[in-house]
Amino acid sequence: MSDIELITKKLIEFRNERDWEQFHHPKDLAIAVSIEANELLEQFLWKESNEVSPEKVKEELADVFAYALLLAEKYGFNVKEIVLDKIEANAAKYPVDKAKGSAKKNNEL
Repeated sequence: MSDIELITKKLIEFRNERDWEQFHHPKDLAIAVSIEANELLEQFLWKESNEVSPEKVKEELADVFAYALLLAEKYGFNVKEIVLDKIEANAAKYPVDKAKGSAKKNNEL
């Protein structure tokens, strides 16, 4: 069992022990990812990066990952596969010879 599968299994066990699956519709999980991502952003609001609590960042990032993994599970997505596919797609959109050192969108390269 991969690390991602183990984490997802643990999340599902935690959820099911509390009978929370009834609240975990794809729409709600997507909203939860967004809310948690905003709570992560909030840690950086009005601060320099070195002023942010790494513990708070870790906590909010864990929430983002947890809801994202539960959403992937709802759709039967293989997380490793979809992330590697996205990297491959981005490599085609952002070839090294054009994108290296640039923050431009692919249509601006």
